Amino acid sequence: MSVWTDLQGQEPVVEQLRRAATVSTPNHAWLITGPPGSGRSNAAIAFAAALVCEREELAARGCGVCHACHTVLAGTHADVTFIATEKTTIAIDEARALVNKAQDSPSSARWRIIIVGDADRMTERTTNVLLKAIEEPPPRTIWILCAPSPADVLVTIRSRCRTLTLRVPPVADVAALLIRRDGVDPAMAEYAARTAQSHVGIARRLATDEGARERRNEIVRIPLKLRDVTEAVRAAAALVDAATAEANSSNTERDATERERLLRSLGAPESGPLPAALRGQVKALEEDQKRRAKRSITDTLDRALTDLTSFYRDVLLIQLAAVGAGSATTETLARVELVNRELASNLVEFANQSSAEDTLVRMDAIATVRRRVTKTNVAPLLALEAMAVSLLADRPD
Repeated sequence: MSVWTDLQGQEPVVEQLRRAATVSTPNHAWLITGPPGSGRSNAAIAFAAALVCEREELAARGCGVCHACHTVLAGTHADVTFIATEKTTIAIDEARALVNKAQDSPSSARWRIIIVGDADRMTERTTNVLLKAIEEPPPRTIWILCAPSPADVLVTIRSRCRTLTLRVPPVADVAALLIRRDGVDPAMAEYAARTAQSHVGIARRLATDEGARERRNEIVRIPLKLRDVTEAVRAAAALVDAATAEANSSNTERDATERERLLRSLGAPESGPLPAALRGQVKALEEDQKRRAKRSITDTLDRALTDLTSFYRDVLLIQLAAVGAGSATTETLARVELVNRELASNLVEFANQSSAEDTLVRMDAIATVRRRVTKTNVAPLLALEAMAVSLLADRPD
């Protein structure tokens, strides 16, 4: 087993990173891009482990068994710093801390490695803080940035990095990973990998969490229930309520634990009002938790909209496969790879009730709402209500 084992379906990129880990002077800055679920952060961490691996044989770097590899994979290596954010953006103070950290010489490894897991979540001002450090880093420092695409990073940063692009791994590779790593039943692994559209993290959750499977099933069936404006508004409200409940359930206990830990570290009294000197730090923690909760809701909604898009994606494929045949039939399904195979008959019926042009308009409406929800301060409920109503447009009775 090596550090590269879990990077399923990424052989070309793994080979480049493996070679880079064996040279005496690798590039000082890297940009790893790829769609959600492709394993950008995992590739960055694996590369960092290979760079600091204790094995002397060059070909064996990234062994996955030495102390350095273990600590990098566990996130505890002193010379490897990983930053991602659970908030909307990476704060400028966090970026400045990274720049300062990059100036330190490595304590035990050959390199000091700084990994920015959400480089796309830095504002232009924050990115500019990193520019000088990435342009002229200390001799033993390597930067690894991760983003969905090169366009998500400022060109001034992008031009100073070597860019590698991950692909969406094949469904079969993701299923094999779930079987080998998580002990998932093969049939469930195939279902999870297919319905997650090869997103490894989502696939694992679908394979191991029955509640997640039920929520997804409800989401992809929404188009089958949209009959009028009332149903559309109800569907939008249900999506927002479900996202909020899921985010709150995962954050409530964590928020309480963080608050308790902070108060203990500050020596706050167990009861009564907080001293004025401590209120500012508690308020700062609460603000961070609010931003994290907003990000959780946004991410959950984004995933729900991705699942909803998969319904129309399947419909579109069926409609295109049926061109020239007049209408889609069950035989049409043999020519397409469906994400939602369990809804095959519903998809065929839906495809015959509208045109490919209608389906593209609906997919565009969902994509527009995804951008608004993730990139702006739009009220999620209003945005989803408008989207749900637009999905009714020109639909036959």
